[in-house]
Amino acid sequence: MGAQQREYKKRIRSAQGMKKIFKAQEMIAATRIAKAHARVLATTPYADAITQAIGAVGAHSTDFAHPFLEQDRSETGRAAVLLITSDRGMAGSYSPNAIREAEELSNRLRDEGKTVDLYVVGRKGETYYRFRNRPPKQAWTPYKEEELGALGHEIAQTLTEALLSEDPAVHVDELYLVGTRFLSRFQQVARVSRLVPMAVVDGGHGDQAQTFPLYEFAPDAASVMDELIPRYVESRIVNLLMQSIASEHASRQRAMKTATDNAQTQIDKFTRLANSARQAEITQEITEIVGGADALAGSGRAER
Repeated sequence: MGAQQREYKKRIRSAQGMKKIFKAQEMIAATRIAKAHARVLATTPYADAITQAIGAVGAHSTDFAHPFLEQDRSETGRAAVLLITSDRGMAGSYSPNAIREAEELSNRLRDEGKTVDLYVVGRKGETYYRFRNRPPKQAWTPYKEEELGALGHEIAQTLTEALLSEDPAVHVDELYLVGTRFLSRFQQVARVSRLVPMAVVDGGHGDQAQTFPLYEFAPDAASVMDELIPRYVESRIVNLLMQSIASEHASRQRAMKTATDNAQTQIDKFTRLANSARQAEITQEITEIVGGADALAGSGRAER
């Protein structure tokens, strides 16, 4: 029975060690969510303002044209998919959900007869595709949270060059973003959005119609939009990176909370088993002592 107790105590110590790690990861993620959410709130208005400006001009002006606004982009039949995943584990279903959305999107595009060029941010996505002998066209990993702005600028430049390239081996017709939107600490959703070609829609009719602001362009609308649309692409990529990192922290906090609770459950379980083994050992020792005393009494011998 002593060996059994030692085994239970060994498992208890192991579970206690894992619990400390999980609890530390949970607390770290909890402290980082607020900062990550603040960055999301800081970048969203800028991206929304650029989107509103492009929507206003695109819906109410015919003085310019831009390749990203062409709805029939079909030069090479190639589509670029940017997938954002985690660099580290212990984040629950954060990366698998994004990868699943990217796989469904890629299958749908291939069914339409298009070729998919995959761009990946994060080790989890890169490892997933390399393990399946489908390495991405380009991967950005590892990356630092405090350098997401510079990373977004680099990614936007790479993808913009591919979208505007005249080389058939490089040019892509469409750009899709796959990442996790941060709705709250308790809700994050993996979504797919098409960035290029841009869909410009009218604001509607009647009382519910959207009121667009008035803009004056210098030197002309075409020159301004040539500068504005690439900034729009960059702002959307940076904003999605910010939302994804905030979602990663929130998902990691929940996963580590669950892991901490499971570790405590294991500790309680093996503590009960160890106590039961110890009680059984004590009972056995008492039984052996009583049995020995009865044997001595039955033999007629008396202690002196």
